[in-house]
Amino acid sequence: MDKIKVIITNKQKDVKIPTGLRMLIRRCCNAVLKMEKFEGSVEVSVTLVNNKQIRELNSIYRNIDRVTDVLSFPMGENGKYDTDPTNGAKILGDIVISMETAIEQADRFGHSLQREVGYLTAHSMLHLLGYDHEDNGIQRIRMREKEEKVMTLLGLPSSSSYVMDGE
Repeated sequence: MDKIKVIITNKQKDVKIPTGLRMLIRRCCNAVLKMEKFEGSVEVSVTLVNNKQIRELNSIYRNIDRVTDVLSFPMGENGKYDTDPTNGAKILGDIVISMETAIEQADRFGHSLQREVGYLTAHSMLHLLGYDHEDNGIQRIRMREKEEKVMTLLGLPSSSSYVMDGE
């Protein structure tokens, strides 16, 4: 079995990290790699930040001066990745999740923080593997289907309806 190393760093103090969240992040990374039939050992870095920190990163790296939920920094392109010379693992890249925004979105969408962080992790992992959704076309639909497949595999499916109560 190939080795998957997920390095998780908490750089914020605004949100208490629930028990089991780090394990869920690791399980999400594993599920995406398995679903995509990714071969070889890998390393992924996941950093948990607050809104101020993610806004700074979004401004620096994307020239967008606003808060976002997750940022992906792929280390590879077209299936080619840098490798860690000490163990030969492919370095997929970095995922940065705003825990404050994750809580806000979980509340807004009426699901758990675990589902939101799991979804953001799966979404970002797909970006690290080369998926994109900026064109709003078929790639966005494919990405969404893959994200939901991972969430269902992990026992965190979306609700069966997107209609809000009272509508």
